[in-house]
Amino acid sequence: MSSSDVGSPSPAAADTSRRTAVLDAALPTFARFGYRKTSMEEVARAAQISRPGLYFLFSSKEELFRAAVVQVLERDLAAVEHVLADGGRPLPDRLAEAFDQWAGRYIGPAARDITEVIEANPGLLGETAETAPQRFEALVTDAVALETGRERARAVARTLISASIGLKHQARSREFFLERLRVAIGLLVD
Repeated sequence: MSSSDVGSPSPAAADTSRRTAVLDAALPTFARFGYRKTSMEEVARAAQISRPGLYFLFSSKEELFRAAVVQVLERDLAAVEHVLADGGRPLPDRLAEAFDQWAGRYIGPAARDITEVIEANPGLLGETAETAPQRFEALVTDAVALETGRERARAVARTLISASIGLKHQARSREFFLERLRVAIGLLVD
């Protein structure tokens, strides 16, 4: 190993980093132009990568879109899991922050475009469109069950999810969403 190799990332780590950066640029690009009008050239430009380099990482626009959405959902679910696992904080505070990570971040004009492009193309997501919300519900149910019991926890989780979906579509700001969601949490969680 030469001294120039010390401290430089491995080729696999560089590819992973490049792939992550491309996915971070892809979703806002899809949101800006819509799925159908977004070209691989636009995504490559946004990611500051060549079009052949983009095709090296992703063989199709569909694969790129799916990977971008999955990356965001995985990050969101990891954040939710981390927040809900913090037993040192009151459950209502953890629930509000978990719902903010899951849905609140996607409220407002710029974020709304991302939600719309995802919701308009569920067929492109495959099973992720079902499994990610199911995982979120399970995380919320488990957190609530520790304080209320399993039977009530499932009903509370589903009711809070329904409330958050309704609020997300009527909220004009993230603050409005969180304020109303805290009321719903207060009504359902003692």
